[in-house]
Amino acid sequence: MWIIGVISLQIEIRGVEKLSFRERQVVMLKEMGHSNEQVAQKLRLSGSTVATLFNRARNKGYEVVIVVRGNLGIFSVDEEEERES
Repeated sequence: MWIIGVISLQIEIRGVEKLSFRERQVVMLKEMGHSNEQVAQKLRLSGSTVATLFNRARNKGYEVVIVVRGNLGIFSVDEEEERES
């Protein structure tokens, strides 16, 4: 028997204090999988400005950490009971 639970994902950017407001916006959208064109449209910027902001942010250094909370359903009930014993 497998348990599939609810999970929540949280994206955390470490080193965000090094980034400008616009760089933060671009990084968040890019790290969520949006293309330069999509980011440009959302932020009303040109595609080249988005690319420049993203490159500047990368050069400043930041880390993206994904925090997963909840049951991922990667263990069966029997395995979970064994681990708790």
